[in-house]
Amino acid sequence: MSNDCSVWRFCVAPMLDLTDRHCRFFHRQLTRHALLYTEMLTTGAVIFGDKARLLGFAAEEQPVAIQLGGSDPTALAEAARIAEAFGYVEINLNVGCPSDRVQEGRFGACLMREPQLVGDCVAAMKAAVKLPVTVKCRIGVDEQDAEAALDALSEAAVAAGVDALIVHARKAWLQGLSPRENRDVPPLDYDRVYRLKRAHPSLPIILNGGIADIEAARGHLDHVDGVMLGRAAYQEPWRLLQVDPALFGEPAPVADMAEAIERMVPYCEAHLASGGRLSAVTRHMVGAFHAVPGARRFRRMLAEGATKPGAGVEVIGAALAEIAAGGHGDIAA
Repeated sequence: MSNDCSVWRFCVAPMLDLTDRHCRFFHRQLTRHALLYTEMLTTGAVIFGDKARLLGFAAEEQPVAIQLGGSDPTALAEAARIAEAFGYVEINLNVGCPSDRVQEGRFGACLMREPQLVGDCVAAMKAAVKLPVTVKCRIGVDEQDAEAALDALSEAAVAAGVDALIVHARKAWLQGLSPRENRDVPPLDYDRVYRLKRAHPSLPIILNGGIADIEAARGHLDHVDGVMLGRAAYQEPWRLLQVDPALFGEPAPVADMAEAIERMVPYCEAHLASGGRLSAVTRHMVGAFHAVPGARRFRRMLAEGATKPGAGVEVIGAALAEIAAGGHGDIAA
């Protein structure tokens, strides 16, 4: 994986407790080229936890980047080495999450106040692995001036050799707003990220925050090197079928969403055979259909049927039958 900015042209954002291996396997049925991210994993979990459970993923999910949370350069370097051995294609440091847990651990968005420490963390990881090391940040936190804060963070990261910056184009308010409110309340400032790109023309800059669809993503690509979708990609995964044709000039991996769901059946069977629950996989597929007759029934059948004790893949077949009965299995946007 090189520093070619096309590597980061389109990314699916890490989302805590959501972008697990099942989610990524499903998303990979919809786009060959999107760079998929793990949910944030702390250095302690990576170093001392169940590595196979936390870090393992199917080869079919590639390319996959891992996002780490931490602020100790030595621990981050060790976690990066472990992740590299598992086959990830990028190490990403989270400097943007505003949750209380993250603040208590002195990582995430609070590190926007410590740009030199961020630089030290990047440098330690760069020295430890051959993979690209990236940083995901905000434009500032609380009362920080967004110009000065983002400049200080980016300059420290660049000096340490960072390979790309992923910028959520709004501040994080660590005092007075919940993590949920932090997704929407602070205003977006895309122009601030555009200015950052102009200041660092050779550094890949990826824009995140409030990007609702692929058309909006295309517009931002006139100003930055890549875009990252989070909630839009997760809640409305049908949008990912547009990624390869619109952004990479190639057909989607499947003809329509019904084919993508059918491809998930063998995966679900294997998961069930290993002792897993059907709902662990199908919860990521509930929003698969949009503006299609039968979509509401599909969602209800997956949401309710997959959680029942002993639920098997026949639940998926029955839900797909609702789409077919509605007229077709297409995914008109």
